[in-house]
Amino acid sequence: MQGIFVTIPIFLIGLVLILYFVPLGLWIQSGVSIGWGKIGMIKLVIMRIRKIPPRLITDGIINLHRAGLDFVTSEELETHFLAGGNVANVVDALIAADKANIELNYKTATAIDLAGRDVKEAVQTSVYPKVIDCPADGKVSAVAKDGIELKAKARVTVRTNIDQLVGGATDETIIARVGQGIVSAIGSSETYKTVLENPDDISRAVLSKGLDSGTAYAILSIDIADVDVGKNVGADLETDQAEADKKVAQAKAEGRRAMAVAAEQEMKARVQEMRAKVIEAEAEVPKAMAHAFREGNLGIMDYYRMQNIQSDTGMRQSISDMDEKENKGDSPEES
Repeated sequence: MQGIFVTIPIFLIGLVLILYFVPLGLWIQSGVSIGWGKIGMIKLVIMRIRKIPPRLITDGIINLHRAGLDFVTSEELETHFLAGGNVANVVDALIAADKANIELNYKTATAIDLAGRDVKEAVQTSVYPKVIDCPADGKVSAVAKDGIELKAKARVTVRTNIDQLVGGATDETIIARVGQGIVSAIGSSETYKTVLENPDDISRAVLSKGLDSGTAYAILSIDIADVDVGKNVGADLETDQAEADKKVAQAKAEGRRAMAVAAEQEMKARVQEMRAKVIEAEAEVPKAMAHAFREGNLGIMDYYRMQNIQSDTGMRQSISDMDEKENKGDSPEES
């Protein structure tokens, strides 16, 4: 009895290990679905040993073969899994592309998947084109030739270009190129009214530039969703220029005024200098008169005559000053 109790657990553990390493159910499922011998028992055991999910590979092979894509082997799916690829996405993409008559081989599909792109989504976008808002947030601002700012938003309909999906530019490049084309088209317009009347001209101008070159998409259409009129940039620039010119003129005028003030101060200094020289010369007169008295060149009568002349000159100057004051006092009454 004790031997039976020991044997049964060992037998159960061994059975579990055998069923784990030998997925009998998957082998039967693959044989019934795609025929016996396509996926052998030994191959399933090897997958388990290599830590490859046998169900993932088996389901992929069954789906591909049932869809008529029997050129894909289990070894290729195993290799793609070990390379870090998404086997389920590749299988779904191959089946979807075949049903949609899109040319997509296994090598291209795995290359797209290993490049980090969603190959299944790429095939879906080829069947159902997607719309990209340009820009994603806000609007593109541009200025027409008449100086009026316009703000536009476009919607770009694209379809995946399978051949250029590996290494091709993505949505950001499409948005940048379309935005650049919108700015160029608006900037080439004579007036903003032309753009508002015919927004289709922008679409045609942008679409004709071949903006999808080198990208992972083929642009189907570019539609202007909205156009708003902004501020008068030309008038603002002219106002700013006029203000700048005004400041320059004021600076030049201030410079000339400063030079005039400096010249005036210089002239005042020269006047003071001349007055100092006159006073200095007048101070020499008494000395000269005293010297003339000593030398006998000036007599007493000559001195008195000179005093009389000075007194007469002073009196006349006083009378002249009084007349000027009277004239100034009478002028307001006369007016």
